[in-house]
Amino acid sequence: MLVNRQILLKSRPEGAPNANHFELVQRDLPTIIGGQMLRRTLWLSVDPYMRARMSTAKSYLPPANVGEPMPGGTVSQVVASNDPSFAAGDIVLGYDGWQEYAVGDGKGLRKIDPSKAPLSWHLGILGMPGLTAYVGLLDIGQPKAGETVVISSAAGAVGSIAGQIAKLHGCRVIGIAGTVDKCAYVMGDLGFDDCINYREEDLDSALKKACPKGIDVYFDNVGGAVLDAVLKRINTHARIPLVGLIAEYNDEKPRPGPNLNPILTNRATMRGMIIIDHWDRYPPFLRDMAQWIAADQIHYREDVVEGLENAPRAFLGLFEGDNFGKRVVKVGDPK
Repeated sequence: MLVNRQILLKSRPEGAPNANHFELVQRDLPTIIGGQMLRRTLWLSVDPYMRARMSTAKSYLPPANVGEPMPGGTVSQVVASNDPSFAAGDIVLGYDGWQEYAVGDGKGLRKIDPSKAPLSWHLGILGMPGLTAYVGLLDIGQPKAGETVVISSAAGAVGSIAGQIAKLHGCRVIGIAGTVDKCAYVMGDLGFDDCINYREEDLDSALKKACPKGIDVYFDNVGGAVLDAVLKRINTHARIPLVGLIAEYNDEKPRPGPNLNPILTNRATMRGMIIIDHWDRYPPFLRDMAQWIAADQIHYREDVVEGLENAPRAFLGLFEGDNFGKRVVKVGDPK
């Protein structure tokens, strides 16, 4: 019988999580029954939203169960299958979580053609982060040529793609990132017009200098002090896709503010967006993204961590900003 290594949620954190909230265990795999299949994890995604699932607080997804593998997106290979829709050797995109093997049916799985793109890209630019950038910017931000678009977490998995899409639509794009190297990457490789290092620059004065005509679209991944500073510069009828609040995920109590009076005064649109409501946009997203990648109009960077045992470290580092690009964990190679 195969042995399955799993990373379990050991306990729920109060405030910032740490390595003690996870546990690495080995368990035997059950035999597949009925229409089930056995899948072996190749790539595992770690994302900031997973912090919310470690808590019992009300959210858009149910909390992860203590004593069970942490949930998360995966690229896996089918080892054995009783489902006629899937054969041994197939590569699939699914949600098997932090473990080396999973047993289950084919619900929610999507086959991947390994000849089209690197397998890990389906957890990033061709997966949930890419779709979030695409829908959030185009459907909610609705950028127009000549407008000023500001992107927080601009070197991250979602922000880096959203900013490049804004450039393709003729916008002036300003990034906000946390290191000199990340800002250089955002302006050089990704083609943003400017980038603010929020750890070394005063946000208010830097935004005033970078956005002399104000801000028309703010693609927000972080919330907190960055959102507060941006609101002071928004234009009338600005649009704010709110897709993440990483600056606030570890707060034990909701923080006061920011002042939303500029939203009212400028009749701006600020809309929360959860990508699970927009899977219908996947086909046009994949069509457009494939064309942009082929034309070298969109660049993409991954931050690869090797080994399932390092998934907790990879995840915890997201809240310190030590990832550079979309962070994924390599668990195995296809056979």
